[in-house]
Amino acid sequence: MSTVRALQIEQQGGPDVVQVVPVPAPTLSGSGKVVVRNEYAGVNMIDTYHFGGLYKLQTPIVIGQEAAGVVEAVDPDVTSVRVGDRVVQYGGGSYIEKQLLDAERVIKLPDDIDTRTAAACYLQGLTALTLLTESAPVKKGDWILVTAAAGGVGLLLCQMGKAFGANVIAVTSTEAKCQLAKAHGADHALLYNKENPEAYISAIRDITSGHGVDAILDGVGADTWEANFEIAARKGTIATFGNASGPVPAFAPLKLSPKNLKVCRPTLFNYVATREERERYSAQLFELVQSGKVKINIHDEYAFTTDGLRHAFADIKSRKTTGKLVVKI
Repeated sequence: MSTVRALQIEQQGGPDVVQVVPVPAPTLSGSGKVVVRNEYAGVNMIDTYHFGGLYKLQTPIVIGQEAAGVVEAVDPDVTSVRVGDRVVQYGGGSYIEKQLLDAERVIKLPDDIDTRTAAACYLQGLTALTLLTESAPVKKGDWILVTAAAGGVGLLLCQMGKAFGANVIAVTSTEAKCQLAKAHGADHALLYNKENPEAYISAIRDITSGHGVDAILDGVGADTWEANFEIAARKGTIATFGNASGPVPAFAPLKLSPKNLKVCRPTLFNYVATREERERYSAQLFELVQSGKVKINIHDEYAFTTDGLRHAFADIKSRKTTGKLVVKI
């Protein structure tokens, strides 16, 4: 039996459950299917939730959320892609050499975007784009705040926010990350110290001349949660989309009343559930990259081995990385 390598976890747990093992090679079967030979996969914080158990999964399972590669086989009824097309896709099971996919899940890449860049920008790029257009629609002149601003999604939010005409405040953990965020479009960059949140809150009030922040895009979670309610502008939106410091606590809806705030906990997949939505947002993302308005910052590239993936996951969990992590398959 032919096999391919995959990151398949037998049970959820610590880093030791991360293992690259042989699994049966996919074969073309079923209407509307394609087989893609993956060349690069993107590393995402949600991968650590999947193998670690924050989100419960049925095991054994191949994890991974995005990959880009080349179409190797196509069902006769598929017309959207052909053998040899370079494509990108998101969804479960992308840490694998060859993947059987529904053709409607894959998006053909423009000629001037390679598979490494595609894997580095796709999931996080769509996340940033939908946060700014759906979760907290940003208008020219709005004040937006981006936490974890030197991470993969954070740097994209800074650039896209600037491209949309917003005033961007970046929040990071080190001075070097502040400078990186400014180089990627942030107008202001602040250090966050959870031991002294009042200094952070005061600085934002000064920067916005007391107006506060119209849209808070928070990938940190627990550590920055309470401060968000202090810095939000009247009728502002808090979009909590990540748990880097742990999930946010439960709260009473009355907490929103003093400023008529809105809070949302979006997931990308509910914004790009249809083929039309995927194509529309993908085209918009590719156009931002092609125009140079959004530059893709790749922190490091890792080997598709057990040690390589454990290294990648340790790095992303450390919160010391900047930009995107990718795996060469």
